[in-house]
Amino acid sequence: MKTIGLLGGMSWESTVGYYKAINEGVRAELCGLHSAKIAMYSVDFAPIEKLQHSGDWQGTADILVDAARKVESAGADFLLICTNTMHKVAPQIEASITIPLLHIADATAEVLVAKGIKKVGLLGTAFTMEQPFYKGRLSEKYGLSVVVPDENDRQIVHNVIYTELCFGECLSASKAEYLRIINSLAEQGAEAVILGCTEIGMLVQQPDTSVTLLDTTSIHAEKAVKAAI
Repeated sequence: MKTIGLLGGMSWESTVGYYKAINEGVRAELCGLHSAKIAMYSVDFAPIEKLQHSGDWQGTADILVDAARKVESAGADFLLICTNTMHKVAPQIEASITIPLLHIADATAEVLVAKGIKKVGLLGTAFTMEQPFYKGRLSEKYGLSVVVPDENDRQIVHNVIYTELCFGECLSASKAEYLRIINSLAEQGAEAVILGCTEIGMLVQQPDTSVTLLDTTSIHAEKAVKAAI
């Protein structure tokens, strides 16, 4: 079994989900007392969040490059960045290590392509929904058409992530808003909606809606399990 490298802590609430899903996946594949071999570095999210919102992406890259090198030094055979937003600096991280990076957008797009989905909605932080590092990869590399909520709804989605989900809070009012926004994306022609922030799956799950949801945390974790075994 290969050693899975995890770059987590953004937020630690979703990193818990990664650790659980990966170990459950390995146990399902190998049975018995098998569990995943994991090398994880969990960062302090507060400085990174401040740098994100001030637009200092190079500052965030410096922190994560250092952390990624430590994960590689700990014996990881490949690396997962346990967050969608910080894939904005995935190129800098990839350039700093010699082990492969399993990109969360690639893992998600592969599921969409396998399902024959052409048009997809995207929820996430404002950075993920508005900037091209994620949407552009889906469209340019996989030919997917990506729709996002309007400006007001993007702000709602973003604020819930940073003021509630990152603190482990799942409020019914916020869930209702997310489901309304998901339905709005479906009305715009989205055949499925990407939960493109690793915390969103804490709030909204497939039984909550008839719209097909893609939980990036579980998809990314499953990809890691397949790569490790």
